[in-house]
Amino acid sequence: MSPALPLPPAAARQPQHTRKIEFQGYRRDDGLWDIEGELCDTKSQPFHLAGDGSWAPGEPIHHMRLRVTIDNDLVVHDLAVAMDSVPHAECPPAQAHMHRMIGCRMGRGWRQAIERNLGGIQGCAHLRELLFNMATAAFQTLPGGLSTAGGDQPPLHLGQCTAWDFNGTVVQRHHPMFFQWKPPTDKAPSQPPESASKHE
Repeated sequence: MSPALPLPPAAARQPQHTRKIEFQGYRRDDGLWDIEGELCDTKSQPFHLAGDGSWAPGEPIHHMRLRVTIDNDLVVHDLAVAMDSVPHAECPPAQAHMHRMIGCRMGRGWRQAIERNLGGIQGCAHLRELLFNMATAAFQTLPGGLSTAGGDQPPLHLGQCTAWDFNGTVVQRHHPMFFQWKPPTDKAPSQPPESASKHE
């Protein structure tokens, strides 16, 4: 393996803000899967919001956790949310609409489903950020999550980055049946369902 390549030297600067995001995936004994995300924002200097409070350096301003339970088809069965630290008393009610994602599928259309159900004033920007990226953590967690899509459709990650170009050598090497693949022209490209059911 090649040695790590550092970033170029930075200009003189002072730290101001740190955002840490972590995802973990778990296989459950009941056959389902838990994908957990955690987001934490801290400041390097004392931080004050008039009317809301003050935070010491390193004290979490945002600290949120999210657990999404999915099945083998990446369909959401349950969600749990914890907002341990928030800057405004008005933040916690954003949790109320999270259950709208039950029945949605972590596949093509996942971001659109999040925006439709939780976008704008319906939800929390930071919880949406965690949800957006949970799909990638789920693909990495489930066996075969990055290898099969079912039927004659390519895996979801193909065509989504430079390395997984349908015309590239990685696809040719790992998924030769989809090398130089193109969606059918006689009908709209097949899309996995965004939702197996809807719960309001």
